[in-house]
Amino acid sequence: MERLIQANGQPHYGIFPAAPGEVNYRDFDFRSPMGRRLGALAKWRRFHQFQYFGLVSHELIGGCALGNLSLLGIGFVYLFHPPSGRMIERQFRLPLGFGSTFSQQPDSGICELRSGGNLLRLENSAQPREKRLLVELDDGTRIEAHFSEQQPAFQPMCICTPTAVNGWVYAQKVAGVRCQGTVQSALGDFDLARIDAFAHHDWSAGYMRPETFWNWACLSGEVAGTRVGLNLSCGVNETSFSENCYWLDGELLPVSGVHFQFNRDEPLQPWRIVSADGQVELDFRGHGLHREQLNLGFLASNFKQVFGCFQGTLRPPGRAPVVIDNLWGFVEDQYVKW
Repeated sequence: MERLIQANGQPHYGIFPAAPGEVNYRDFDFRSPMGRRLGALAKWRRFHQFQYFGLVSHELIGGCALGNLSLLGIGFVYLFHPPSGRMIERQFRLPLGFGSTFSQQPDSGICELRSGGNLLRLENSAQPREKRLLVELDDGTRIEAHFSEQQPAFQPMCICTPTAVNGWVYAQKVAGVRCQGTVQSALGDFDLARIDAFAHHDWSAGYMRPETFWNWACLSGEVAGTRVGLNLSCGVNETSFSENCYWLDGELLPVSGVHFQFNRDEPLQPWRIVSADGQVELDFRGHGLHREQLNLGFLASNFKQVFGCFQGTLRPPGRAPVVIDNLWGFVEDQYVKW
């Protein structure tokens, strides 16, 4: 589809075979819960967008996110070195998003944040279908990473769901793809192809619940010659349709609702994640985490992203089980008020 919002001001809902050309949120017929039509200022204030690029291998874990929260632009980047346990991380907050730009084209466009001598840049290309990450920090850290959804073929999860009484969320997820590029940092220099790194990607935007939470799990790697990716969530993107899925060699396999069991006060303690349909049964043990807290009253966040290893089993219907043994990935516990 060319645009997510239709001529009647309402989104296309469902799971799509490909991304819309544009998430044209300004054309949305945004109403109050009581049915009053809301104007351009309310559309701007309530529309939020974020993008995330993660990379995993046994030698290096990394994550970079950009967010447009209307009143605040945010960004973070971190690198974790599993053999030594060392980590570097940076956070950025820009009032009203000054110094940041965000494209509303999921497969074609640039989102970036500039702060002093620091640059976080995510670039998506439709032809060829690629996602690229560039990070340049004033301490000399540099990340150049990219992956292809074309060679070999990959089927992304593209979904739009109703949210609360008057909102919607479009989300696009990728996991289980090989990553190429280089990293230079205080942790060392790395060739991502040489260390057999995998990537995952999240592009999400819309009119999310004003106060919400979610748990999320993602892994990427190879099992017995098969590329495996996983994307599971609870709390968002599960009204009428669900983003829960995993990939085997780029083929998307849907999953029903999932339950996260974990200690919210001690996120590095073991997690257990199971699906109602029996396809997913995983244990996760954290090795480190990136944590952020913000409380401005009208805007608040309690965010914990944990990176570590998964063990367990995926049971695709009609196929042999896939045994997950120490595959690196992420889990997340997030509360946000915006």
